[in-house]
Amino acid sequence: MLRILDRDNTVLNQFLAEMRDEHMQRDPMRFRCNLERIGRIMAYEISKTLGYSPKEVVTPLGSVDMMVPSEKVVLASILRSGIPMHNGMLDIFDKAENAFVTAYRKYRKDGSMKIVVEQITTPDLDDKVLIIMDPMLATGTSVEMAYNALTEHGGTPAHTHFAAVVSSADGVEYVQRNLPMDKVTIWTLAVDSELTVKSYIVPGIGDTGDLAFGEKL
Repeated sequence: MLRILDRDNTVLNQFLAEMRDEHMQRDPMRFRCNLERIGRIMAYEISKTLGYSPKEVVTPLGSVDMMVPSEKVVLASILRSGIPMHNGMLDIFDKAENAFVTAYRKYRKDGSMKIVVEQITTPDLDDKVLIIMDPMLATGTSVEMAYNALTEHGGTPAHTHFAAVVSSADGVEYVQRNLPMDKVTIWTLAVDSELTVKSYIVPGIGDTGDLAFGEKL
């Protein structure tokens, strides 16, 4: 399933507009803040898909049955650009377990690029809801590799959600072809049509890791 959130006019569009704006990108704190706010709102949207069960809550004046989430959630971010979204989601899913994947682009001498997954930290994933965050879904290979690495080490989730700020049409199609979409949902604010030869999304945003945390060597 694919959920594109900018098809509705909401405040998310304002956050995304600020993240795309080349002048506002000069403020890393605001960029990180927008990533966190997007993470919170996406967590709220994902929460609508969870299973719920009744729980008796005792107040000072009586008791009431309330529907509360019954599924365990694991938040997984692809470092380093996924950290602000992770923090935002953790504000909402404050009882969630956490996983982390270190992945980076490695460019070959011929100019081609491959994704290298270097390190994984994950709890048990069996029968839990896994949410993988990466602000940019470009080629889709990093998401696929993160998913495969996490499930290889952690087990099989009941359902997996991929949360991105901007996706490319090619990346979405790649994920839909290569992952079990009956157990996967892609969430993204926008889908852009073009990828450069270096696999950057156009118009996109730019390098979200650099914009949030500073340029790397």
